[in-house]
Amino acid sequence: MRTRLSDHVRERLSGFGLMAPSIAQCAVGAALAWTVAIQLLDHPRPFFAPISVLICVGVGLGQRLRRVAELVVGVSLGVGVGDLLVSWIGSGAWQIMLVVALAMTAAVLLNSGALFVAQAGSSAVLVAALVPADGAGGWDRMADALTGGVIGIATAALLPASPFTIAAKHLSGVLDALSTVLERAAEAIEKRDVDLAAEALEEARNTQAAVAEFERAVETSKEITLISPLHWHRRGRLARYETVAVPVDLALRNARVLARRTLAALGETSPPPTSLAEAMREVSEAALLLQLELAAGREPMLARQALLAVAARERPERLGFSAHVIIAQLRSIAVDLLQATGMDHEEATAALTPLDAPQVEDANDAKSAKS
Repeated sequence: MRTRLSDHVRERLSGFGLMAPSIAQCAVGAALAWTVAIQLLDHPRPFFAPISVLICVGVGLGQRLRRVAELVVGVSLGVGVGDLLVSWIGSGAWQIMLVVALAMTAAVLLNSGALFVAQAGSSAVLVAALVPADGAGGWDRMADALTGGVIGIATAALLPASPFTIAAKHLSGVLDALSTVLERAAEAIEKRDVDLAAEALEEARNTQAAVAEFERAVETSKEITLISPLHWHRRGRLARYETVAVPVDLALRNARVLARRTLAALGETSPPPTSLAEAMREVSEAALLLQLELAAGREPMLARQALLAVAARERPERLGFSAHVIIAQLRSIAVDLLQATGMDHEEATAALTPLDAPQVEDANDAKSAKS
């Protein structure tokens, strides 16, 4: 129970560490937007300025810059249309209906993006439901929203989250998942345990979400290095994570097939040899090495050497159909991870033992057969 609680606390603290820069951006940006709108625009209560900062920064993580820009303009459009109409026709149920319809229509005519249209409509609702008592004009509130949006983007550029922390954290989740699948499949083969093989398969089926999060994290990190002067000179380091994205996705897809065939193999008359489990563990350890070396900012040479050693290993003999499939998938995973270390596909494939090479007999299985 205590272990679960401590793990949960560590997970929450890790999540806070990742989101802390965004919280700082929201807090500082909201204060700046409020101050600028009051001091420079002479608006007495510019509440849409800090609100626009929160919307922009809050959803900006993981979004394309174009979508963030659409969001800022959508909020500003909704605020402007809503405030102008409400100042003429007042507030109420039918007024909200009309304001939302017109704001969303204008948004669709300008840009049919779902986020853009939704923000225009929701901002119009906010204006229609909260009619300002000071009689400020729609153009003033539209200017507040635009000011907040611009300051939100500027704050994200000048107080950025670390792009490498974001990318490394999510890559860690992907490679941890790959390592776990391979470890459980290896244990299932060693113990001839169908339940463990089923757990490995279930784990493998739940990995696509981690891949999608990593891909979004890479996009987020690229955006940060694009808009933040603090990280312009370090774009080369991020390029390593871009190189890794596609190969690790392919590796996990191959791991799903491997886990499925492991479960099938344990039901065959000729179960897979234990040497397969050893090879799985070596690939699992290489995946963790890749994670550590990239996080440290080093070329993943140790991971590459470990994978090359697995690729050069001779195949055991007397294999059943499923075991042949397992070897094929493990070879594919090794090639994928070698590409993640920076090798091209042809070079990685050439490192594999040829399929027509002489096969060797697994020592443990040979001993069992003789007894």
